[in-house]
Amino acid sequence: MEHIKEVTPKEVEEIISNEDVNTEIIDVREDEEVASGMIEGAKHIPLGNIPDVADELDKEKDYILVCRSGRRSMNAALYLDEIGFKVRNMSGGMLEWGGEVII
Repeated sequence: MEHIKEVTPKEVEEIISNEDVNTEIIDVREDEEVASGMIEGAKHIPLGNIPDVADELDKEKDYILVCRSGRRSMNAALYLDEIGFKVRNMSGGMLEWGGEVII
């Protein structure tokens, strides 16, 4: 199994604050979960929809995948990695996120 690089929520905050335009955050939680808040600038794509929209994503970008605890986003990261995307998983998910959220 391919090893997916993990980034901490703190590292994700740094990437956001540096306004890294080549990095996109994808939140794979369900609609009712993101209703309580998402990382600002994140794109919401529920896990089950990832295979359907993968061809709309830019392979030149780096993606950080996020969910509640880090498990579902790891599954999404493994899938996207397998089809040629540059991905990282946010360890601990939104449970560990201490930064700003938007509702």
